[in-house]
Amino acid sequence: MSWETGIEESGISAPSRKGWPEVPKNKGDCYGTFVTSVIWPGCSEHDMQVKGEVCMEQFAPVKRKKDGQAVRYLIVDDSVFARKNLARMIETFGGQVAAEAGDGLTAISEFDRTNPDIVLMDITMPQMEGIEAAEKIVQAHPEARIVMVSSVGYQENIVAALQRGARHFVQKPVKPEVLYEVIKYVLGEDGVVVGAAGAGTGA
Repeated sequence: MSWETGIEESGISAPSRKGWPEVPKNKGDCYGTFVTSVIWPGCSEHDMQVKGEVCMEQFAPVKRKKDGQAVRYLIVDDSVFARKNLARMIETFGGQVAAEAGDGLTAISEFDRTNPDIVLMDITMPQMEGIEAAEKIVQAHPEARIVMVSSVGYQENIVAALQRGARHFVQKPVKPEVLYEVIKYVLGEDGVVVGAAGAGTGA
């Protein structure tokens, strides 16, 4: 069963694919635009293994349209490694880490404190899981943009996250190209991609 069928059977409308980020994907992927495997151009196998570092593309910076400033992120994950990995990706997008949290309860307080533009939220965490934290944040801040980032990609988790206010879902291991396109989609008209010459285009 596809994630779209699962969403429809849950009683909520499945998001239209029109306008959703499209990224290269391999035949083995099962979540369509949510999940993809990407081989990064210019990155050799050796490059990706040296010192265990990830070889990432450089991306055109995504800025806030209202003031041209960096998009501010709250990263929520109980794994320090996962948080640092996401932080590195965000830097390549021209973004800024406003705060980090290792559990859902801390995520709520950090959102209130920092008012980030986007939240990247894990699902399985101590104290309070990500879906519940996302729901509480959206209840208090309906404008919150929350992207669930998790290895627990079962359709029921995707459905539950969307029902409770999440804007999108990204499967771990996170590919920079996937996250970049999702961020542009979630920002919509509030984001702008800054070209090499400094000219901005809508995200």
